Amino acid sequence: MNPIAIAIHGGAGTILSALMTPEKEVMYRQALQEAVEVGHQILLQGKSSLEAVEAAVRNLEDCILFNAGRGSVFTHEGKHEMDAAIMYGATGMAGAVAGVRQVRNPITLAKTVMQHSEHVLLVGDGAEIFGRSLDLAFEPDSYFFDTARHEQWLAALKADQVVLDHSALPEATTDRKFGTVGAVAVDQFGNVAAATSTGGMTNKKFNRIGDSPIIGAGTYAHNATCAVSCTGHGEYFMRAVVAYDVACLIEYKGLSLAEACHYVVHDKLVKQGGEGGLIAINQLGDIVLSFNSEGMYRASKKNQEPTYVGIYK
Repeated sequence: MNPIAIAIHGGAGTILSALMTPEKEVMYRQALQEAVEVGHQILLQGKSSLEAVEAAVRNLEDCILFNAGRGSVFTHEGKHEMDAAIMYGATGMAGAVAGVRQVRNPITLAKTVMQHSEHVLLVGDGAEIFGRSLDLAFEPDSYFFDTARHEQWLAALKADQVVLDHSALPEATTDRKFGTVGAVAVDQFGNVAAATSTGGMTNKKFNRIGDSPIIGAGTYAHNATCAVSCTGHGEYFMRAVVAYDVACLIEYKGLSLAEACHYVVHDKLVKQGGEGGLIAINQLGDIVLSFNSEGMYRASKKNQEPTYVGIYK
């Protein structure tokens, strides 16, 4: 039987223990462990990697600590516009949504686009109409309200800044966190999958979309190479087509998963000024959690090995 494994991330950036209260750190670690173990349990039941990554990301979307789903940051208009994508390495099928509002679980809407439409990417009102037509869960704006996010939005409005960090005020520029959640997994059949979800940037304007819902940029999966989910400054990840670049280095240059991830994250991205990280997995169950920032919320679990949870470098 093929090894089963799953990895998740909850965002990357300047995440320092000195800036984290012990209580908050415990909350993050518990949330990460719960999400990765939810996905791992699905793999243990013999279900697909696609189901596992969706379940893990749904769990993170339901947690207000992370900038996705319920914990999404505020846009310039004081709303929540969410993006998500999912891809299955066995078939190359993918689904994504961008700029959606009031959707409880954008990752499930993305999976629904993949499985119940002829399209890959739906945006805004159209994506919402599609989701409602298939009875997906929607929530009022109050469901997505968080006091800390709201205070950050007010500060960003006052400073007229678009803020990458999803917890500190804009003047605290040393504390940048790129709020995205994601999961990658391989199931007992050797099929890989990737899923990514985000609330984007605080105070973002003009319906800005990042890399998360762009297949090949923030999310990618192919059985022959790997599954990748990214987190970072989306503009850089889109320009560098990061997720697909990792897969290409494996396919065309024969690099290992670890070598490909290291080259993209610590060489190519750094040279372009891009900060953040990614998680990746292959058919063998190899897991890479790579980031060039001070930290990345992350967790992984392979077979019956102990669950790994990390935050700092």
